[in-house]
Amino acid sequence: MKCKYFIVFSLLLVFVFSSCQGRQSESGSRSGQVTLTLGIWDRNQEAGITTVLRDFTEQTGIRVNVQITPWDQYWTLLEAAATGSVLPDVFWMHSNQVIRYSSNGMLMDLTDRIARSSIANMSNFPNDLVQLYSYNGKNYGIPKDMDTIALWYNRTMFDEANLPYPDDTWNWDTLRDTARKLTTADRFGFLSAISNQEIYYNFIFQNNGWVISDDKKTSGFDDPRTIEAIQFLVDMVREGTSPGLNITAENTGEALFQSGTVAMAFFGSWMFSSFSANENISANCDLVVLPSGRDGHRASVYNGLGWVAASNTRHPEEAWKLLEFFSRQDIQQRLSASGIAISAFNGTGADWANHNTSFNLKAYTDQIPIGVFYPFSRNAVVWHTMTDRLLRDAWLGTRPVDVVCRDIATTMNQMLANE
Repeated sequence: MKCKYFIVFSLLLVFVFSSCQGRQSESGSRSGQVTLTLGIWDRNQEAGITTVLRDFTEQTGIRVNVQITPWDQYWTLLEAAATGSVLPDVFWMHSNQVIRYSSNGMLMDLTDRIARSSIANMSNFPNDLVQLYSYNGKNYGIPKDMDTIALWYNRTMFDEANLPYPDDTWNWDTLRDTARKLTTADRFGFLSAISNQEIYYNFIFQNNGWVISDDKKTSGFDDPRTIEAIQFLVDMVREGTSPGLNITAENTGEALFQSGTVAMAFFGSWMFSSFSANENISANCDLVVLPSGRDGHRASVYNGLGWVAASNTRHPEEAWKLLEFFSRQDIQQRLSASGIAISAFNGTGADWANHNTSFNLKAYTDQIPIGVFYPFSRNAVVWHTMTDRLLRDAWLGTRPVDVVCRDIATTMNQMLANE
């Protein structure tokens, strides 16, 4: 317990120190320039963001200090910073947390600023993302990017097995049958793991199932179509075409695919930066759109980050200028073309898809029209965690899938009622 408090306290100190550096007043800077702090969690995006920030500083005179905190620590640190009133001036926000932060008054209300702006136009972004970063009719964020899921496969393994590569005609049965043929004594055909956006949510929606009702009050895990989707994934583990929980709990999907332990896997577009830097994947792998459900229904879960500002920033005008800068089409296109993420700006996905021609990145952007938005609610992280925990019994085979799914629905309904 002492260790836990020490870690949180240490993180808080780091955030306080960094934020104080960035929140110096103009009178405290010899040059008279304001320095904003910008909090992110992905080091792969640092270079691209830093490049466009140079232009921002040249155009406005406002400096920006980028703070990178790994995902596993980001939210703990952010919560500590919010408690201590030392949030970064501008930072990344996620669907799991946005309602919590906006409803508690921790995010700057951008509604009037957006209405007066000739640059920041919310009609330039997908409505799902605009609504995600809105609360009670107020705007709290500028959509940053979006992501979809694709099927990655090892071409060399397909060649050795004399099998045709996956294409857009594949459905669940094709996936399962091919996974069986690719499975050998030292590798698995497919990765079936407890990963919501990358894996099991896609199967649920491809099967016309659902996760949460539109009014955020009811779970869909007891729907027979949802149960059938989870059963399909568990069956692949049971028959040995996918690694079991004893392997996936100790190894990331990325590591299993990079090492050749699995021949096929679903991965989000955010994984591309690290994949393209891996020699084994670059030499042997490619990607394609997700297989459809048995009835031909297609779905790829998508989500998107947002740029937000702290409600108590000492530099609200400068923070808004940075948010407005990030809303520009040319800036979103430049970030997208740098390869860091698919721009949220409507119609600019090709900039990201074309930044690397060695892989079929259109597999991601081609699925934007059939995207299903990532399920969320006020306290989504709570029931996401609960769902993954209870699904372990299904993957281990210690309880029937239908029983586990109904237990998830019951518990989730209770959680939603308390939101």
